[in-house]
Amino acid sequence: MNSIVECVPNFSEGRNGRVVDQIIDAILTVSGLCLMDVEMDADHNRSVVTFVGEKEIVGEGALRAIGKAAELIDLTRHRGSHPRIGATDVVPFIPVRNASLEECIAIARSVGQEAARRFAIPIYLYEAAATRPGRIQLENVRKGQFEGLREEIGKLPERHPDFGEPRMHPTAGATVVGARKFLIAYNVNLDTSDLSVAKDIAKKIRQSSGGLPCVKAMGVDLKSRGLAQVSMNLTDYEKTSVSTAFEAVKREAARHGVGISGSEVIGLIPQAALDSAAEHFLQIEGFRSEIIFENRLQNLLSKKQTLSDLSVAAFLDSVSQTKAVPGGGSVAALAGAAAASLGEMVTGFSFSKREEFQPQLRELLTKFNGARALLQSAIQKDSDSYAGVESALKMPKGTEEEKKLRQEQMQRALQAAALTPIDVAECAAGILMLFRQLNPISNPNLKSDLETGMAMAHAAIRGALANVAINLQSIKDEAFSIELKRRVSAVEKTAASPTPGNS
Repeated sequence: MNSIVECVPNFSEGRNGRVVDQIIDAILTVSGLCLMDVEMDADHNRSVVTFVGEKEIVGEGALRAIGKAAELIDLTRHRGSHPRIGATDVVPFIPVRNASLEECIAIARSVGQEAARRFAIPIYLYEAAATRPGRIQLENVRKGQFEGLREEIGKLPERHPDFGEPRMHPTAGATVVGARKFLIAYNVNLDTSDLSVAKDIAKKIRQSSGGLPCVKAMGVDLKSRGLAQVSMNLTDYEKTSVSTAFEAVKREAARHGVGISGSEVIGLIPQAALDSAAEHFLQIEGFRSEIIFENRLQNLLSKKQTLSDLSVAAFLDSVSQTKAVPGGGSVAALAGAAAASLGEMVTGFSFSKREEFQPQLRELLTKFNGARALLQSAIQKDSDSYAGVESALKMPKGTEEEKKLRQEQMQRALQAAALTPIDVAECAAGILMLFRQLNPISNPNLKSDLETGMAMAHAAIRGALANVAINLQSIKDEAFSIELKRRVSAVEKTAASPTPGNS
């Protein structure tokens, strides 16, 4: 990426993972965007998604997320402990590399205008993108939440949106879009269920009440854990560090006779923000290096996303496009991987029901797992192998020498393109044999799963062999063709063998 802008949209859904997955899939339909983090909180009933992309495309990802959230989230039914005014509640853009805050302001305003036009959602601008002083602070825009804004938006001029008509979307509410510096969402969990203690501490430490600069805080009831929480946003960690905020909460809690249960980072945190605040000192629950922003970004930039990294919806969308790859070969490999996964599931569930067969089941489980890994890698490998064919097709063919070189390259590419699907077919045939061993010793209640797995293995074999056949038509190396046909014949023989019945 030449430029990097971070976008951290917050959605008013933290309990239904399928809804959040669909929103993420919508974001990733924009080629070039990278998902960095997803946080779901059932008590807040809120999800925070972090993705990055070049400044020219990051806005479109946000727009598609806003549209999908409007389809799936109904604010009239939403209940949670976090303030909100919209299905997509807030969408900030943050400059990371080769992008300025001014450019993020322009992105935010463009997204706001387009979101109002596309989805009839009123849009408010905040932080650096705000057009009115009273809207710089998010809490001012969100005053009264969805229900309060719904009553006032059409009546009070000061509550009219920056973009769109002064009326709420009936189910998606309104959305706040802006540009800002890196914000750290940091929560400290108190060793008490008394919400009044958390609220009092939040009031003491937040800037608006004369507390710490660049700190927003509120008390939250974590019903699922029986704890009260001081939930904070540190809007400038260089002015108030994470450790300073933690110490302030700890000090105020002690005055109430309350201890600290732990703390948590929501989303990602810059390396610089950790300063000298060690993991032990902050008591961050589940601390891991992956929550460091730079670490996650570096991992993403250094790792090429493969087809097997995509969600099911994103993979299917990629297959549906009018292009050569991914095509039948990759789908055949996916079918085989799905078969192996079902084999693992049936085997695992059979352990407790068929204890006398545990040694055999353990061996089968290992083999199913290995087959799944091989086929999962073949999903990408099949598409990559076809790239050699496309490259050969683009070679010049004007002179006799060029024609010869092109033909030689084409033959090598066709052979490579034939080897991946025959490997897939052989692996899927091996899975069929594993299922035949598993069938008589498996949990009989999983018969439908076992049969589905076998059907997927057969589909993988048929699809892969079809890809072998299409390449064989153009391969001129007789010895190579004979060997390939021998392997095809062996796979077909395995596939045609009968399956023993259940014992």
